[in-house]
Amino acid sequence: MEKNLRQEDINLVKIVLFGPESTGKTTLSIQLAKHYNTVWVEEYARPYLQKVWNQERRTCEPKDILPIAYGQMALENRLAKRADKVLICDTDLLETKVYSEEYYGGFVDPLLEKGANESQYDLYLLTYIDTPWEEDDLRDRPELRLEMFTAFEKALQDNKRPYLLLKGDKETRLNDAVNAIDKIISKKANLYSYSDTL
Repeated sequence: MEKNLRQEDINLVKIVLFGPESTGKTTLSIQLAKHYNTVWVEEYARPYLQKVWNQERRTCEPKDILPIAYGQMALENRLAKRADKVLICDTDLLETKVYSEEYYGGFVDPLLEKGANESQYDLYLLTYIDTPWEEDDLRDRPELRLEMFTAFEKALQDNKRPYLLLKGDKETRLNDAVNAIDKIISKKANLYSYSDTL
């Protein structure tokens, strides 16, 4: 089962949209994928939970966390093979871990913990809560947006992940994200050019 949470080693710039619900992650993922003419990895939890909602129950339970994590990593690994230089991820295993901790009294399955710790990305784009709350079947806790944001930022800091805080309107966020990603692409290109001359 552990191999189901292993990130495949593919030479791409990997970017993660990270943060609470209804903070513009999916919108920005689509914008960035279009800008870089690449693919984006959707959030597996949404269709998974929508199916649960429609067929069984109206709750997400601890037993759902590992299937969500497995589905997310499988989707990422599959789409990484189709990406052009940059892979945009709407979420990752660390985000799943934060939700598990926040919703289930600190509980995190050891397999998820290991998978989240071992997955590597070049940059996390942390989306702030200065966007309007948009309600749907799956979203909850609008009154706890700041607390959730704080938990996400703490996870990035505790795990020493490189991140950029995004605030403002859609255009501002997109421009800030593109500037940061372009610097990473340029740095990696220079690194490979240098190593080719050795």
